[in-house]
Amino acid sequence: MAIDYDHLMNYDIPEVRQTYGLRESAVYALSVGLGQDPLDARQLPYVGATNPACAMPALANVLGHPGFWLADPATGVDAVRLVHGEQGMTLHRPLPPQGDVRAKTRVVGLIDKGEGKGALLYSEKEVRDAGTGDVLATCHATIVLRGDGGFGGPGGPAKVPHQVPERAPDDVFETPTRPEQALLYRWNGDPNPLHLDPQAAERAGFERPILHGLCSFGCAAHALLAVLCDYDADRFGSMDARFTAHVFPGETLRTEIWADGSFRTRAVERDTIVIGNGRFRHRR
Repeated sequence: MAIDYDHLMNYDIPEVRQTYGLRESAVYALSVGLGQDPLDARQLPYVGATNPACAMPALANVLGHPGFWLADPATGVDAVRLVHGEQGMTLHRPLPPQGDVRAKTRVVGLIDKGEGKGALLYSEKEVRDAGTGDVLATCHATIVLRGDGGFGGPGGPAKVPHQVPERAPDDVFETPTRPEQALLYRWNGDPNPLHLDPQAAERAGFERPILHGLCSFGCAAHALLAVLCDYDADRFGSMDARFTAHVFPGETLRTEIWADGSFRTRAVERDTIVIGNGRFRHRR
């Protein structure tokens, strides 16, 4: 079934309402590396160890997650071949460590790169406080539809990636991931077997399960929170980046950060950039 441009652009992704508590906030923070230094008092509010509790900003990416909606045959998408290309988020106000939210995900763009070249799907998720209706965060993603080009949709250029400086970074922050980290991160609502089941990973061409892309993104967000915000979530505004390679659980992630907010993340053991073209901005 080929993609129908108008149908996919107007595809109704059901709104998700979610109530979350201190446990969910803490599990998320632990799953992206906070608490690895249990003597660092700045990290403890994020993992539920001290009061008042705090929510890690990148929690916005998993709140009100719509699930793997592109697997619905009605989308016309070859879901087996799609990959997560880019991710971004903007915090309009600090996330509460517990609350009730409504989230609506929409398709906001679709570029046909041509037969044999795939397509790009842009989506946006708006997370609102269910009680007040206030917008808490906006998350956006670029999905590369590798098997779906040539359906007759509009062409056009992809987003221009942010270029990090060519000089050495001003700071670095390392997050050692754990061998079981994907098994923990999945409890944030992503049970994709690619990250859990060795046989599924092998069928996908990997020697073993890989870490969730949004887990790597969360580890980079932790680095930015630590280095550029001194663990003050009120200062965390937005971050955008491109996924450039997979991560194996157990690898060390080194996020290289520049004073202007540019960043990238490297898997140290393979000296491979896994998140590139990153840009962070403080909240005003």
